[in-house]
Amino acid sequence: MKTTDSKKETTPKQTVKRGVTKPKSNAAAGLTELFEESLKDIYWAEKALTKALPTMAKNATSEELIDAINNHLTETEEHVTRLEKVFEIIGKKPTAKKCDAMEGLIEEGKGILEETEIGVVRDAGIIAASQKIEHYEIATYGTLRQFAETLGLEDVATLLEQTLDEEKGADKLLTEVAVNAVNLEAAEAE
Repeated sequence: MKTTDSKKETTPKQTVKRGVTKPKSNAAAGLTELFEESLKDIYWAEKALTKALPTMAKNATSEELIDAINNHLTETEEHVTRLEKVFEIIGKKPTAKKCDAMEGLIEEGKGILEETEIGVVRDAGIIAASQKIEHYEIATYGTLRQFAETLGLEDVATLLEQTLDEEKGADKLLTEVAVNAVNLEAAEAE
């Protein structure tokens, strides 16, 4: 006599503990996927920044600040090109995925322009908004560089390190402009 197992073989259903966010069906399953998705995110962010920086420069009055923004615009354009090189190295098409964080930071910067009078106080606000952006980029490029190193992508890690250093330099320059001129002038304008 044959016996048949009437139980169907099923794949175990993933259970998620209460309070833990359930992943999307297309969620990154490995570090390589997370790395690639993060590259798409920062690629969008850098491209968006190339459009936002000219507005910040037009609204600044401090020559040092205008020069710092314009210098960083040139660097940001190079960051876009460098990211395209990273995509090429890993054999992927350069693709941008909307970066909610950068979108929010750029919107906050626009809000500062609307909420400040033209002059040194607005300049101080532009610096504050710009440094928030730089800190986001520093965190992102530091993470991406480490992912690349972990994944054995040394050429990619080198390119990302170069961008990371430039982002740190931009942040330092903004601090110098703020501390040595703009913030003092803004305080005197009270």
